[in-house]
Amino acid sequence: KIFMNTLKYLQSNEFLLDVDLWRLFANLEELNKMSLSFVSSFFETVKEQVNNSESSMDFISILRKYFQGDLCQTHQIYCLNYSSAVFYLENLRQREDFGIYLKWCERNKQCNRLHLPELLVAPLHRLTRYPLILNNIWKRCTDETEKGFIWSVKEKVEKSIRDLEGKVKWLDNFQKFRQLHEVIIWPQVWDRDKRFFVPECLKQSLKENSSENILSSTNRRLLHEGRLTLAESTRLLDVYLFLFDDFLLITKIKRNKKKHGGSDTGLIPVCPPLAPELQSLIREGGFCTVLDQPIPLDRLILRNIDPFHVTVFSLRNAFLIQHENRYQQCIAVFLLQAQTETAKKTWISQIETAISNYTKQHETKKRTVFCFPTESSEI
Repeated sequence: KIFMNTLKYLQSNEFLLDVDLWRLFANLEELNKMSLSFVSSFFETVKEQVNNSESSMDFISILRKYFQGDLCQTHQIYCLNYSSAVFYLENLRQREDFGIYLKWCERNKQCNRLHLPELLVAPLHRLTRYPLILNNIWKRCTDETEKGFIWSVKEKVEKSIRDLEGKVKWLDNFQKFRQLHEVIIWPQVWDRDKRFFVPECLKQSLKENSSENILSSTNRRLLHEGRLTLAESTRLLDVYLFLFDDFLLITKIKRNKKKHGGSDTGLIPVCPPLAPELQSLIREGGFCTVLDQPIPLDRLILRNIDPFHVTVFSLRNAFLIQHENRYQQCIAVFLLQAQTETAKKTWISQIETAISNYTKQHETKKRTVFCFPTESSEI
């Protein structure tokens, strides 16, 4: 509250106006009121028991009021914002004016030498401790009816925590894919390959069938990513690979200040789930342009480069990715080099595992070439 109230005071005096209070503290004020009310009611019951030994401790009404009310829900709202709040804080700490504000607040004795990140995580720890206190009350309860009620409340809180973990994972995945949607550029087919000619009058109608929606699925997962070098006939090209649970995407790294379409990638807020290497690229104003069509995992052939070829052709930490069409014809080959042998082995392992998992998930499906009049979206 010291950090929050100080920031409010500064903003009322027109300092740090661009800092978003909600992104940093979310519903902290509501959470404080709810938690304080619970603790106050809890100890008030204890106080009454101490002052009047004849009265029974009515914990049940307190537990019913708060745990069947909004206590856990209020915690969930805060926890869902936590990861983005910490990352937002890390970005703000790069600024001199915000750094001065943090140092001033940290000098307050009530902070006990704790920094803001250490304080922001406290409500997460509090939520996980509720089942412990409920379990302790349950152990010491003698009435079987009350005992059953307390146990049901404890199970409800534990379920709430499990649900929260699932929501956090879903939210992280959603934020990651929304960010990737901004960073990855899908060039039109005539821009990607000069062999294809399309008159200007037809380009607009073809643009409507955009490939960008391929990253809009919340069911898709990003398994591995990173920078590699692509060996072309006349040069080495910096590329960034995205291994999803159903396809591999190879992109070229571009460091232009402006992305295609005129928006500034430097203004896009970088979300925590992204890899540090990609975060750094975005901050520098870079983006990734799709080099070729996505390679479905059931059409991907992975080949290691043996030491003989490494020596003869001066290939370092190299491996080959082959893209086959539905007729087992090779339609693209990518010779990739990793920075280290360890990185190469990691990529090979990740791709092999992804292919294996994808195959297992689809092994029950009958795959025939001319079964349907139109090809499915998986092919």
